[in-house]
Amino acid sequence: MFLFSFVTYYTSSLLTDCYRTADPVFGKRNYTYMDAVRSILGGAKVKACGLIQYLNLFGIAIGYTIAASISMMAIKRSNCFHESGGNNPCHMSSNPYMILFGVMEIFLSQIPDFDQIWWLSIVAAVMSFTYSAIGLALGIVQVAANGAFKGSLTGISIGTVTQTQKIWRSFQALGDIAFAYSYSVILIEIQDTLKSPPAESKTMKKAAKLSIAVTTAFYMLCGCMGYAAFGDFAPGNLLTGFGFYNPFWLLDIANAAIVVHLVGAYQVFCQPIFAFVEKQVAESWPDSYFLSKEFKIPVPGLLPYKLNLFRLVWRSCFVILTTVISMLLPFFNDVVGILGALGFWPLTVYFPVEMYIAQKKITKWSTRWMCLQMLSMACLVLSIIAGAGSIVGVVNDVKAYTPFKTTY
Repeated sequence: MFLFSFVTYYTSSLLTDCYRTADPVFGKRNYTYMDAVRSILGGAKVKACGLIQYLNLFGIAIGYTIAASISMMAIKRSNCFHESGGNNPCHMSSNPYMILFGVMEIFLSQIPDFDQIWWLSIVAAVMSFTYSAIGLALGIVQVAANGAFKGSLTGISIGTVTQTQKIWRSFQALGDIAFAYSYSVILIEIQDTLKSPPAESKTMKKAAKLSIAVTTAFYMLCGCMGYAAFGDFAPGNLLTGFGFYNPFWLLDIANAAIVVHLVGAYQVFCQPIFAFVEKQVAESWPDSYFLSKEFKIPVPGLLPYKLNLFRLVWRSCFVILTTVISMLLPFFNDVVGILGALGFWPLTVYFPVEMYIAQKKITKWSTRWMCLQMLSMACLVLSIIAGAGSIVGVVNDVKAYTPFKTTY
């Protein structure tokens, strides 16, 4: 986890300097990740970047839908388990909760632009701190109740799982960690919302350093305390894996915080897709009434809302599609592992490194060039390993799965 945090911080620092071409202060602005690749690298790499970025964002929307439904189910199951005194296993389907989450996102997806969802980002950040703190506190309490640290330095015991299962799960875990540090996929788009002076790159580097330091601290504390509390039987997620039954009301607060966080995070990661598609369509059919006409709808106490028919239809269809796919493949840890493996090397490492080399005109086969290429190749190997482990996990899950009928 420390390795991923250091690599991500270093490469994101390189990427922030790519927001402006040639000069990080006065150079031409690149409003999206694709724009940066187009102006600095060009060629087929532009389409490759766009395909990987938007496919990754699409997958993140699916992952967040799955995660939100699991947390909503956890609230219902926690209350059910408490009311039955632990006698009722409280099995239920995640489908209704995915649909509920999708309905919420259809409404929020009508927010026109990326810079208009700043308040959602703040709410999501507060909720993230809330559930992380609760998970950490419950882990500490459980360790105190046990009177000892469970688990071992080598991880889950052979016997609880086979040697082969342990290897594949370790590979999948690399993908999960990579996913946890996947913000580079929208770093340029976020940087575009910053005001200057100071230079956008300077502000973004400070934000990246602070965010990585804080999130890594929480990741390490929650992960280590969760494992210390449950050892070999640690659930995939401390809050939704039902590792804790009491205090059930505190679990409900934590899971509700996760849902609110994911509602906001879904929009943050989907807005670049919305903007890209709408820009391409507007350029292709500039005179279309359906695409360009906006209807002003009065909103009491606020500015009139500008309703666009194409935005309403296209964004609603996007949310519906992600919801249906989530219902077909509700395997959170495995899906997240695949997403982490897919996006980490190209978007977090390869393109930032290649753009940095091009911008700084680093000589081929020089010491710096060699070090950067070694870093890129090492991360590529990690991504391939993580992807293999996650795919194996999905294949194993599908074997015992009936679409739309799986219960938890």
